[in-house]
Amino acid sequence: MKTLLASPWARWGLAGLLQLTLIGLPLADRLQVHWFGQEVTLALRPVDPRDLLRGDYVILNPEIQFVDTSVGVPAGLVGGDAVWVVVEPDGDGISRAAALLSTPPTDGRIALKGHVGSTSTSSDTTLRIDYGLDAFFVPEGQGLEIERLPRDRVRLVVAVSADGRSAPLRLVADGEVLLKDSAF
Repeated sequence: MKTLLASPWARWGLAGLLQLTLIGLPLADRLQVHWFGQEVTLALRPVDPRDLLRGDYVILNPEIQFVDTSVGVPAGLVGGDAVWVVVEPDGDGISRAAALLSTPPTDGRIALKGHVGSTSTSSDTTLRIDYGLDAFFVPEGQGLEIERLPRDRVRLVVAVSADGRSAPLRLVADGEVLLKDSAF
């Protein structure tokens, strides 16, 4: 009696299903953040490079990438550690760092999960945090237009899940949507 996996069609089907699963998991994760995450608006400093293999994109430098240590720093924090940056909107609706935690908040506050890029020295009063929000792909030719906008006008709206995962939703300038990011 032959087993099911003895058939070459079954083996090829199983291999195809495994590949689709490996491709689909990251997409499903991103889609979950887009659908169920809370929106947060971040101030940016855009720069426009061009990559011959990937096309135009805008490098995003969220202002909350540099967190002032006056918000409080968990003890024993070193480069590479996971942290959660609690954000609160200011009077203009821009979310700013309000606290730095070593575990996700349990009180309902919105916090972006990131990793410490560098720790402060005695003379440095900021920490660099990497959130994975470093590039926004744009249609060819539009990156230069965005780069020319004054940096204080460009904002990034992101979705933030309850556990701190974040994904870009759209680039905005003066309340007008410049570009939307799809979940895929």
